[in-house]
Amino acid sequence: MNLKYSFKSFHYYLLFLTVSISIFGIVIIGSAEKSLQKTQTLGLFLGLVVMFIVSVIDYNFITGFYRLIYLAAIILLLLVKIMGSIGGGAQRWIDLGFFRFQPSELCKILLIIFFAKFFELHIDEINNPKLIIRSVVLIGIPMLLILTQPDLSTTIVVALIFCTMIFMAGLSYRIVGTILAVAVPLVVAVVVYAANTVPGETFLPKYQHTRIVAWLNPEEYKTDEGMQQQNSIIAIGSGQLHGKGLNNDEVASLKNGNFVPEPQTDFIFAVVGEELGFVGCCTVIILLLLLTTECFAIGRRAPDYSGRLICYGMGALIGFQTFINVSVTTGIFPNTGLTLPFVSYGLTSLVSLYIGIGLVFNVGLKPQKYERQVKIV
Repeated sequence: MNLKYSFKSFHYYLLFLTVSISIFGIVIIGSAEKSLQKTQTLGLFLGLVVMFIVSVIDYNFITGFYRLIYLAAIILLLLVKIMGSIGGGAQRWIDLGFFRFQPSELCKILLIIFFAKFFELHIDEINNPKLIIRSVVLIGIPMLLILTQPDLSTTIVVALIFCTMIFMAGLSYRIVGTILAVAVPLVVAVVVYAANTVPGETFLPKYQHTRIVAWLNPEEYKTDEGMQQQNSIIAIGSGQLHGKGLNNDEVASLKNGNFVPEPQTDFIFAVVGEELGFVGCCTVIILLLLLTTECFAIGRRAPDYSGRLICYGMGALIGFQTFINVSVTTGIFPNTGLTLPFVSYGLTSLVSLYIGIGLVFNVGLKPQKYERQVKIV
């Protein structure tokens, strides 16, 4: 195991951004549901410990076990199908009695590690149709297992992470253009099809179809499927510039009136908008944007392909998940049920993200002793 690190290159800025957004999340969670604040604080300290441990274990040593890491991801997802607990109509968690965790959150990080090494080993074949098909099959298996939980939002994020990593590994612009030329019209066609059919009578699962229709026709579904999203939009707008203040006792507020069930998770951004206003929303978005760009910046200076792709994978995870969550709470996208990175309540999500950030630190600590053989894409 190569432990030659340059600790003079420690990225304090990345640490500052990560801890800042986590503390911001703890404060907002405390306002949304006071009883969960201590648990999230514990998650922060646990995450920091895990992050520092991961940051000093050579990532090349870790990626050397990429086959086992992929196998571990598949086994975890299969265990959810076999012994997972059900909540809210979905089977996404493994309950050990004293501890409950969501394997799909950890699997995002495991898949980033796997494909970072996989693409590095096949970098010269990245535009070979056989390798592309092989890669799609490898990502398709965990995506299918996540989709059938069901968890469409996480499936979409995993797909976007994969697309980012294979593109940054050197996938041809021509292939990317061809895929987009097919995918964009297909998505539009699905939305139009859903808008003109009755829920339960299409190839789409009923809950997905209903969410799309409720998004397109919010006034017709404002008392049921569209209620969460519409109340979220109203709450964000009611905060105006500076918000109503943390821990406010207004009966008509989002959390006090229970207009959105469990707002500390998927709709935490609505709590930010209502209580801290436009300023608070911008603060969250800017911190997460800076965190995303810092991951990409460290990746650009990485000494090898696998390090570079790990950082880009983490940047994609944070960036896309933030964009989707904010888009849902503001009504730009249909309701998907996805947490806001580092801000929403959830120990599995928080600790998994810190493992990923630990890997980014790990890459940043590696000295650049030679000219990188990295192709700019």
